[in-house]
Amino acid sequence: MPELPEVETVRRTLESLVIGKEIKDVSIFWPNIIKSPAQPEQFRDALIGQTIHGIGRRGKFLIFYLDDYAMVSHLRMEGKYALQEKDTPYDKHTHVIFSFRDGTELRYRDVRKFGTMHLFSKGEEESQQPLMHLGPEPFSKEFTAEYLSSRLLKTSRKIKPVLLDQSVVVGIGNIYVDEALFRAGIHPERIASSLNEAEIKVLRQEIVDTLSQAVEKGGSTIRTYLNSQGEMGMFQLELYVYGKKGEACKRCGTEVVKLTVGGRGTHICPSCQKLHD
Repeated sequence: MPELPEVETVRRTLESLVIGKEIKDVSIFWPNIIKSPAQPEQFRDALIGQTIHGIGRRGKFLIFYLDDYAMVSHLRMEGKYALQEKDTPYDKHTHVIFSFRDGTELRYRDVRKFGTMHLFSKGEEESQQPLMHLGPEPFSKEFTAEYLSSRLLKTSRKIKPVLLDQSVVVGIGNIYVDEALFRAGIHPERIASSLNEAEIKVLRQEIVDTLSQAVEKGGSTIRTYLNSQGEMGMFQLELYVYGKKGEACKRCGTEVVKLTVGGRGTHICPSCQKLHD
């Protein structure tokens, strides 16, 4: 699933491609993607005549800001947007097409059909599901060491599942949790409340730094992820542990191992990330 850096890369790409375009029509081939309004026809009718003025991001969600509405889009596992000329052929995995008055089309393609789209009156999107219970952005002023400490010290859960909890901090998934924990020297099975203030301060900084560097590199191209122009992110070349099972740790040479933590495949260096009692 694309995480914050990949979704931010998609956001920036789309912003350069579709700002100022007016929607002439919307074709919906897989109605289950539309989660609100209740009827896909209402979604289509509301968007006709609307102009895209901006594209935001909240965690792993894209937000299209139009004249009167905000469309919240989650790519899930393999959702992708692409801008095409209207006569360009499309395949069976293209499920929603936004046709613009200038003859171009923004097409949403999703092999697994897990993606979602919600349409709200502009200004109401943050107070409704799926955005209403999300935690702070990692790059925001709210995501301080003090805030993170207040969340970690109250729980007996392991640190990795806590960091994957989008109500604690948004946008971090499996790849970047593994990388941030490695950089901070923290084992993913540590009980969150066992971390001391110094460790939490380092962890918070490594989360921010890891995500910042990933955004600069355009995200990580893992499996089939590409951005909206079909380009590969390059942060996978900077990864320390994720997907490196059996390889030598870049820091100490110990073999990277793969565990299961909270039901998720998890990569660590046993020497750099020791499990304390």
